[in-house]
Amino acid sequence: MSELIISNPKIMMGKPVIKGTRITVELILEKLAAGESVDQILNEHPRLTREAIQASCAFAAEALKADVVYPVEEATA
Repeated sequence: MSELIISNPKIMMGKPVIKGTRITVELILEKLAAGESVDQILNEHPRLTREAIQASCAFAAEALKADVVYPVEEATA
């Protein structure tokens, strides 16, 4: 599925996008995190496929495997 995600400095400032579109992996993840269903996203973006959405999630998961620490602050009540 990784062939569905590309990064080109001339497209969306190099952010990873779905090949053949200007739809970023970031946008797809934001929509999923906001509670949109895959079907809603597909209806809003007819050029997308379920495979492209799955590839976006896989890409993000792989990116998070890097040896980087992401500090998360706890909210104070």
